[in-house]
Amino acid sequence: MRAGKRRTYFFDVRRTKGDDFYITLTESTKKFNGDGYERHKIFLYKEDFNRFLSHLEETIDHVKENLMPEYDYDEFTRRHEEYEEEQANNDSFSENGNEPLEADEDISW
Repeated sequence: MRAGKRRTYFFDVRRTKGDDFYITLTESTKKFNGDGYERHKIFLYKEDFNRFLSHLEETIDHVKENLMPEYDYDEFTRRHEEYEEEQANNDSFSENGNEPLEADEDISW
């Protein structure tokens, strides 16, 4: 999940050697100097799923309802949807930017 220009979150399901499953939540942030990425991970195991989700929802609700009730939390969703739509429109044009690509046109370079 892209979150701004420099930050991406990854949600992955992993399998243990014992055929069990857990989730990794990874935040990947592009370094300011452009030299790679910094990553932080959370490992979430099945026995913690319910409590983790409950506490996360409780914390988010507290911020939304008590600390910043006037903030428009849908703003970034709208901006992201507009950005994706703009990218989709830009991707449908050829390199010269004037003519739409044909469905079977090779766009590799």
